[in-house]
Amino acid sequence: MSASDEKGQPHDNTPAKSASDAVVSRGHETDSSYDDDLPPKTWRSYVWDTLDKPKAERRFLLKLDSVILTFACLGYFIKNLNQININNAYVSGMKEDLNMEGNELNYMQTLWTIGYVLGEIPSNLLLTRIRPSLWIPACEVTWSVLTIVMAKCTNVNQIYALRFFIGLAESTFYPGMQYIIGSWYRKDELAKRSCIFHASGSVGSMFSGYLMASVYHLDGVHGFKGWQWLFIIDCVISLPIAIAGFFFFPDLPEITRAWYLTKDDIALAKKRMDLEGRANRSPYTLAKIKKIFSSWHIYLLTLLYIFFNNGCGALSQPGFQLWLKGQGYSVSNYNTYPTITSAVTVLTTLIYAWSSDTIFRGSRWQPIVFSGTLLTVFYSSLTAWNIPDGWKWACFILVGLGGGISGLTFAWAHEICKDDNEERALVVGSMNEMAYVFQAWLPLLIWQTVEAPRYPKGYPTMVGFAIAMVAMAFIIRFLHRNELLAKKAAAAVAEN
Repeated sequence: MSASDEKGQPHDNTPAKSASDAVVSRGHETDSSYDDDLPPKTWRSYVWDTLDKPKAERRFLLKLDSVILTFACLGYFIKNLNQININNAYVSGMKEDLNMEGNELNYMQTLWTIGYVLGEIPSNLLLTRIRPSLWIPACEVTWSVLTIVMAKCTNVNQIYALRFFIGLAESTFYPGMQYIIGSWYRKDELAKRSCIFHASGSVGSMFSGYLMASVYHLDGVHGFKGWQWLFIIDCVISLPIAIAGFFFFPDLPEITRAWYLTKDDIALAKKRMDLEGRANRSPYTLAKIKKIFSSWHIYLLTLLYIFFNNGCGALSQPGFQLWLKGQGYSVSNYNTYPTITSAVTVLTTLIYAWSSDTIFRGSRWQPIVFSGTLLTVFYSSLTAWNIPDGWKWACFILVGLGGGISGLTFAWAHEICKDDNEERALVVGSMNEMAYVFQAWLPLLIWQTVEAPRYPKGYPTMVGFAIAMVAMAFIIRFLHRNELLAKKAAAAVAEN
């Protein structure tokens, strides 16, 4: 490129730039990863990152956000609505109607988790070979239909079987969508999208509480109990969203056939990922498999997510609800008050995302350390248990700030594993799957229903996970920085 080209004054024989070249004009071509050279920002980018981009890129990202974020958020909303409604149904009549005893709620949760674990890595590997626009919506339809069947269950064993297959169907969605998001967005865009996607799950958890409080009044209508109506309405909400996915999911840039993307849009999408250094799909070879499993990426990123996911274990337990129930609150109150915790998760998720992409210029470790530090304080307080009721309320609510960093951990994984598409898909799947491997058996030991809401084993374990998560974030930061420095040194030697 000549000096006149660099100044934006092309010679007469220079071809006009296409939409896909608009990104290059922003100065990204000098460093495809731009870890140390992010594009200059104005105040507008702190509101939303697309506002500083060229017109063609803004138009493309508007289309992409409208589809990917909408269907990612709606899909995760219905997934979490489905996942959490078993707790709300349990405390709202299902326990008594199905004569549930002891730790049978734990067994229901564990069977869901086993199904979820078995499906995650195979599903994410399938997404590197088949169209996500077919696979993901098909699984959404499956779990929606199985949910309404739960309304007709008359004993615990039927619920056990359905929860296993619902977990298997749901295993596709979260790691699959994180993989797709990482296939379309650049570093300065990634955390916000990943975290907005994750926050929608907390909205689903909140909505489940409000929904249970509402449908409880339908008790007896058409012969269904209030908790049965929860499953029926869940399916009514979920099924149309699942079916719409067949027509809107964009697949990946190199294979997309989305009707709303033009040829220029697709060329721009590919160019953006080339500039980001994010690899396209390639065959699985023995050398690739050896490379993946000899790297620290798959092991330490998986450990980080295990500590995060299981360190938020209290959020999936009805401890707050059962404590409120024991305090004499009404069915409506103990279904709705815990939604404040989910609201805290949503708010802090967005704060983490914006600060990571803007204030910290794409760095992910700071919010993770902040979250782990505060969780250590709150869970230590709940471990003590004999604390003032006001502080106990605060701890139950503020532990929600720990649920907001999931998107950051996946954004970090996309960036660390950007050189190999198959490694990225496998690591993302491994992170989520291994976290749920622990979740399959750990609750049976530390979150026993018969020990609720005191949970003398659960809260101390959360303290340990919070501390371990902070330590792992520092280790990964150190190793990743060394890796980047080694790449730059190798590139400098190659140039000379």
